[in-house]
Amino acid sequence: MTLPLEMTSDMMIVFGFLIFVTILFIFEIVRVDMVGLLMMVLLPLSGVITAPQAISGLSSNAVVSIIAVIIIGEGLDKTGVMNIFARHIIKLAGKSEVRIMALISGTVAFISSFMQNIGAAALFLPATNRICRQLNVPISRILIPMGFCAVIGGCITLVGSSPLILLNDLMASWWSNNQAILEDKPFEAFGLFSVTPIGIALVITAILYFVLFRKIVLPNVKIKDETYCLLDHDLECTYGHEIHNAYELNIPHDFVTKRLDELEIRPKYHSTVICICKHGARDGRYQITTPSRSDIIEPGDVVGVISNREHINNLAENMGWKLCEELNYLSEVLTPDKTGITEAIVRPRSELVGKTLHQVYFRKRYQVNPLAFYRRNNAFFEDISETKIQPGDAFLLFGQWEKFHLLQQKKDFAFTEEVHGEIMHPEKAGFAVACLALALFLALGMKVQLSIALLTGAIGMILTRVLTIDEAYQGVDWMTVFLLAGLIPLGLAFEKTGAALYLSTSFANLLQGALTPLVLFLLIGFLTSFFTLVISNVGATVLMIPLAMNMAVQCNADPRMAALLVAVAASNTFILPTHQVNALIMRPGGYKVIDYVRAGTGMTFLFIGVVMFIMYFFYGISG
Repeated sequence: MTLPLEMTSDMMIVFGFLIFVTILFIFEIVRVDMVGLLMMVLLPLSGVITAPQAISGLSSNAVVSIIAVIIIGEGLDKTGVMNIFARHIIKLAGKSEVRIMALISGTVAFISSFMQNIGAAALFLPATNRICRQLNVPISRILIPMGFCAVIGGCITLVGSSPLILLNDLMASWWSNNQAILEDKPFEAFGLFSVTPIGIALVITAILYFVLFRKIVLPNVKIKDETYCLLDHDLECTYGHEIHNAYELNIPHDFVTKRLDELEIRPKYHSTVICICKHGARDGRYQITTPSRSDIIEPGDVVGVISNREHINNLAENMGWKLCEELNYLSEVLTPDKTGITEAIVRPRSELVGKTLHQVYFRKRYQVNPLAFYRRNNAFFEDISETKIQPGDAFLLFGQWEKFHLLQQKKDFAFTEEVHGEIMHPEKAGFAVACLALALFLALGMKVQLSIALLTGAIGMILTRVLTIDEAYQGVDWMTVFLLAGLIPLGLAFEKTGAALYLSTSFANLLQGALTPLVLFLLIGFLTSFFTLVISNVGATVLMIPLAMNMAVQCNADPRMAALLVAVAASNTFILPTHQVNALIMRPGGYKVIDYVRAGTGMTFLFIGVVMFIMYFFYGISG
């Protein structure tokens, strides 16, 4: 029986900090990044570690890797690489809910394997919304599987989640401080794909779980969908209820071809045609996204119109057009993450002053659609194109966010609210993918340190002008960075003061005789899963890895495998919406906490079972 260590004052201080941090996390007294900053200040002030050790997290391999991964993800987002995935899924999925769920979940898991899971989920959320709306699948049946697989996908590679990025650093720190009991055995770090068998098995299990039990564990929430392009409250107060939604109409085969201006849609129905979907030679259809008065409407066209329900019903009835209940052909064109409505005021020195929209070929020039304009406390919906523009006129415009950003640079208009979206650079997609491939090649093929390899890819994004350096800085989630940098010294304090060894010895003595390697690893898995629900997965990892490695040594098990189990089990966070990904999908999916409990309970036990099975038969944890 191992004699217990004596509790010292430094240990008591560290345990006090542990309780303090846990309370801060559970009750959300301050933001999580503030918890990290507090640790960077309070730990050296208490004297348990030195000042250089307290700020060492800022220069750690883990923190630099996370910064680089976020920048790479930002570059992939700005070049539209994620939209390519969405299009292929729509083509492959058909109308099958099971295929849609499996394809989306598997794709997000793959993306999450090389970038932060919250980034992968956030990038794919708009695409998932589009897919579900277009294929008429309840999004509540898709988002929980997608979110869970985003979390699990982080277990496929060593860069997919913060705990796995931290793994080698925390192991190396423990190894250097425990050479006496290790008999100078050299430290062996895990490689980029060392965890891949576990990650792939978990993803497959999760998808099968939802395929087989989706009707039991997934809610069927009916979310009121106000379609696309809704005005916010202020604009609705200004322009009334004339402009409400975007609608799609099919032109019947017996319709007589006419020019758009001959139909007089705006003066008669206070509606604006903002898109015409026509038959094309290559992919079946092509879109005219800023129709001019000379464009024609002919049989077989699909027309997108901004209007309200009363006007659109009158338009469809009088024209003999078929009003669609949902957007089909135009769903990708009119999705809110790409297009929307905003208000812009004509500047006094604008070159538009004294001219009409028709004279300046406004739609062709700026590639946006005017819906209405506001002058002297009155909103006008007719004769917009023929009215001479005056300084201070406010125009309500519909278009792609990218076009609004370009319009903002021309200085003819002052926008009354922040322009959403951003300018995309699809022509740079090849550079973005190449930078990612370079980073993975350096880490895998050349054995370059992970932080340097990923930083090379991030810098490549900037040098190839996929991103500007300012955009790279703006894209970094500094909250995660400072949380991580502040919790690393807390783990260091546990090691330096002997607190981690004290806990492991106490556990070993408590379970003396019953603590076989298999029982130990099962205990570690459940403890880590519990801690990651009540504190962050990063906090659980920093605290559990030294503890688990010490316990493994006490039990004659492999400490490296114990550390790996902790880093993987830190992603086992499904029962509550405390994980960032679960919180992200909660509102779009219309979920309640009970929905996570129902879906996450089974997934939690399956997660532990699969990890233990793979580690027992493929990693040899039996001792």
